Amino acid sequence: MQPILSASNLCKRYGRVTALDNCDFELMPGEILAVIGDNGAGKSSLIKALSGAIKVDSGDIYLDGQPVHFNSPIDARHAGVETVYQTLAMSPALSIADNMFMGREIRKPGFMGKVLRQLDRPAMERIARQKLSDLGLMTIQNINQAVETLSGGQRQGVAVARAAAFGSKVIILDEPTAALGVKESRRVLDLILDVRARGIPIILISHNMPHVFEVADRIHVHRLGQRLCVIDPKDYTMSDAVAFMTGAKAAPGATASAA
Repeated sequence: MQPILSASNLCKRYGRVTALDNCDFELMPGEILAVIGDNGAGKSSLIKALSGAIKVDSGDIYLDGQPVHFNSPIDARHAGVETVYQTLAMSPALSIADNMFMGREIRKPGFMGKVLRQLDRPAMERIARQKLSDLGLMTIQNINQAVETLSGGQRQGVAVARAAAFGSKVIILDEPTAALGVKESRRVLDLILDVRARGIPIILISHNMPHVFEVADRIHVHRLGQRLCVIDPKDYTMSDAVAFMTGAKAAPGATASAA
């Protein structure tokens, strides 16, 4: 089976700091791949490289087996790769609906939209409200309220709903439940499983081991800027995974065979 998204020998340096050191990566079709690693292991740099947020110094990225060069997250989004970063990448002063459709606004049909380029705000508000309802986040009463007025958990929910609504090939979630309560976290995990059931593969970066072992099909263990190994959560315990990523226990086999 050919990976839908893969990378080989990715390198990224910031002065004397090496964030990615000849890193390899493979995401298979229809799977949830968890990426775990200690703080500073290079997980966020890997995700930013795959989503176009940073340019690597060297290495190759492939989507559907074809080499790709994302110059920005917008390039990745147009290719079908949707990402929720830890920083959420939202505009606090804009409304929820505006943030949901940022960069892909719906215009009115006919002359008003094509020539005068007026936005179809009722349509965007209706779709945004539906997507939030699907996630169970309709504690938000006004779809037009500014994102800066929302709680941290509500902002996270809007970002996750946006990715789930528009990701067509790959969805990348960087700590999607970090700011959420127990109930909202449960709904996000259910959403992740629903998206996988529709055939869209997901990359899940998380420090929450119970969540990782509940939903992941495979676990990519990242250490010191490299892929240390890829494990099956059915074959190892949470303690094993933590020991691998901290260096307390030797990793099983070679990364190539694990993938």
